[in-house]
Amino acid sequence: MSVFKDHKVTASELLDIIPEELLCNLSQITKVDHYTKVLHGKKLFYLLMYGILENDRLSQRSLEDTFNDPVFKLLFDLDTNESIRRSSISERLSVIDADFFKSIYEDTYNRFSKAYSVTEIEKHNLIRVDSTMVSESVGKLSEGLGHKTGKKAVKYSISFDGLLPCDVQVFTASKYGSEDIALPEAILKHVKKEANHQNIYVIDRGLQSTRNMKNFSQEGITFICRAKENRKYVELESFLTEKHGVDLDESILIKDSRVQLYTGIAIENKRGNIHFKETLLNNHFRLIVIENKLDKDKQFWFLTNNFELTAHEIAMAYRKRWDIEVFFRFIKQELNVSHLVSLNKNGMKVMIYMNLIVAMLILIYKKENKLGYKTAKRRFSMEIRNLAISMIVVHCGGDPKLFFKT
Repeated sequence: MSVFKDHKVTASELLDIIPEELLCNLSQITKVDHYTKVLHGKKLFYLLMYGILENDRLSQRSLEDTFNDPVFKLLFDLDTNESIRRSSISERLSVIDADFFKSIYEDTYNRFSKAYSVTEIEKHNLIRVDSTMVSESVGKLSEGLGHKTGKKAVKYSISFDGLLPCDVQVFTASKYGSEDIALPEAILKHVKKEANHQNIYVIDRGLQSTRNMKNFSQEGITFICRAKENRKYVELESFLTEKHGVDLDESILIKDSRVQLYTGIAIENKRGNIHFKETLLNNHFRLIVIENKLDKDKQFWFLTNNFELTAHEIAMAYRKRWDIEVFFRFIKQELNVSHLVSLNKNGMKVMIYMNLIVAMLILIYKKENKLGYKTAKRRFSMEIRNLAISMIVVHCGGDPKLFFKT
């Protein structure tokens, strides 16, 4: 029971969304428990979830202390005689079947999304897609994206539906430093998961490749992205009826046109060198340009393959892209995503799945109880600790000293 009387949903109720039966079934389906004596998949899941909630600075050493804490063992009904070392956690994260944690993440998202579906534009769902980077020194991270500051980095490309993170990709190969490679792969992966979807994928300026936009149109993927100003194009038709633009509250719509875009076609010359020939694509896109009323030098260019929504709806859809930036700040500041607990790609996958699972629990807790991000994380953690205290009191017959003597 929550100590916060005005709360509609408790942490305990949300934890029940991930039933132990699911963990047991997945343990049998996946290979998560092969070749291990202590850190079975279910135990590592509980350890990482509790560790993310309880530690301001999560590390393998803090996870070791957490596992050996009798309060943690009582809370999740684990053997009090078992203990582990930091090296065991490091090794286990590097080899454990990441699909076990991926399946829990996807099951949790599906359960929540059915109860909290978000339809922001009639007949359409906005899916914000963006990436965030986490860096470590070159000596620590064996595989990662090259970085000019003398560090290597891992890139997490996340799809976000406005309330919950609905997909994630982990990239460490150097080619994924370009968003024109990472984001299309993340979007195509998400599209394959949702049959007959009517999603609109909202993307920042990182994606500029005309070829990617062409591919999206051929695959039936609707997108809205921010284009670089003064991009070269050919105007085929203008949808504006007013010469001096259309008032959009804080901005003025100065262009809404059907256009063709240029792209570069790779050509190999006689010497074997590659150069790019500028070519006009046959595909039609929509270019929308809005101008800030207070600063007329400040313009926003948007490209989309949607010709049904109004220009104002498209501009407002892009504005909601900011939700994913807020989400990134939340998971980095409150859930330790800015710090790599594992330097192995398999371990990175496990950790991001676990962080997103915990993030979803807190986000639903935040939404239902009408709280801010920091308050929701703090109160959710407090409820878990209060639950543990209650179990200790029951376990020792009202005298907590008896529990800590065992």
